[in-house]
Amino acid sequence: MIKTKDGNFIWAEEETYPREKIREIQTERLKAVVKRVYEKVKPYRDKMDAIGLKPEDIRSLDDLKLLPFVTKQDMRDNYPFGLFAVPKSELARIHASSGTTGKPTVVGYTANDLKLWSECVSRLAVMGGAVPEDICQICFGYGMFTGALGLHYGLENIGACVIPSSTGNSQKQIMYMRDYGSTLLIATPSYACRLGEVAAEMGLNPKTDLSLKKMLVGSEPLSDPMREEMKRIFGSHVTITHNYGMSELIGPGVSGECTHLHGLHINEDHFICEIIDPKTGEILPEGETGELVVTCLSKEALPLIRYRTRDITSITYSPCTCGRTTARMANLSGRTDDMLKIRGVNVFPSQIEEVLLSTPEIGPHYEIIIDKKNHSDILTVRVELAPGMMTDDYSQIDAIKTKLKNGLRLMLGLDAIVQIESPNTLRRFEGKAKRVTDLRKQGE
Repeated sequence: MIKTKDGNFIWAEEETYPREKIREIQTERLKAVVKRVYEKVKPYRDKMDAIGLKPEDIRSLDDLKLLPFVTKQDMRDNYPFGLFAVPKSELARIHASSGTTGKPTVVGYTANDLKLWSECVSRLAVMGGAVPEDICQICFGYGMFTGALGLHYGLENIGACVIPSSTGNSQKQIMYMRDYGSTLLIATPSYACRLGEVAAEMGLNPKTDLSLKKMLVGSEPLSDPMREEMKRIFGSHVTITHNYGMSELIGPGVSGECTHLHGLHINEDHFICEIIDPKTGEILPEGETGELVVTCLSKEALPLIRYRTRDITSITYSPCTCGRTTARMANLSGRTDDMLKIRGVNVFPSQIEEVLLSTPEIGPHYEIIIDKKNHSDILTVRVELAPGMMTDDYSQIDAIKTKLKNGLRLMLGLDAIVQIESPNTLRRFEGKAKRVTDLRKQGE
């Protein structure tokens, strides 16, 4: 590890390479991976042959745009192993998505892929302040989901102690935290908030009765208001960083925030990230917001090329004050497939969350419901009063409701129905939170 001027650490030298060297590595690995998938993966070869493209046509990073996109549908169409570049005999592990909306997307790893995965996650953990002395409690579900095992082996790789507590039984999670002295929590932002609630219900003060100093959160977007809400619950001394990945690419390990919080550093020697216009597919300039497209440069089993993630972000290439020189993604502002069209207006759940979490009288849990009445879309937002805000004063509740309605109108440009509930009324989630219920789809 490299010690930085501010006393933090950088796990790998590659995170500090000059841009010229990063581009050289990316160019050589891109040419190699394109040649390999063309030779070993028939669906890729068919896509390239259909447009008259050969591996030798890829000579530089500028030629990346010539390659066709790959989507989740391609993975489903070639279920389960049709996009793999190695035979099953060379696989060391298989993961898969839940498949709740169709066939699951299956991902595989060779032994070298697993080592690469651990190294990528180790970089992101150290970026977020993790050190070998940490006791790390992982509150992701273990199983086919990649999040838990990805963080598990990455943290063990840096020498940290791991508590694989998984999800569920939140009171026991708090017992583990207190009795074992957990210093680092791995969870979704929403479940971290839930654990803070449970600690308070148990008569504990999360700020003083727990040893938590750091959180590595993922699987859900982390907005600035949500980060502030988590700090309100656990204390301003807790460092909260967000990391990004998806099973199709590797799992967690594509990018992550450093403690300077200037964006998510991309492991550029293993992934090339582009930003495109989601409608036209055109590559957008540095700093512009669009859909993230990722190319895997180093994976052996499933090296996806130009994979459309549907996540919305932007990229900057200037060096960070932390000492790393890798490109940085902005925190995700939503997904192209979670955008809601309400009365002709494009609405992202993250916009609604920003309004809610900037209202101190409201807790961090909410539900968005869209229905249709008399051929018109109806937007309803259910929220809870913050703990300690219980009141029988209807005028006070009406004032909070009016504040929220005005804030939503200003943010979205349309009116919403606001329903204010008592604390601990809305459903809690141990994994990724389901915030949106679109009842219009049920009538289609």
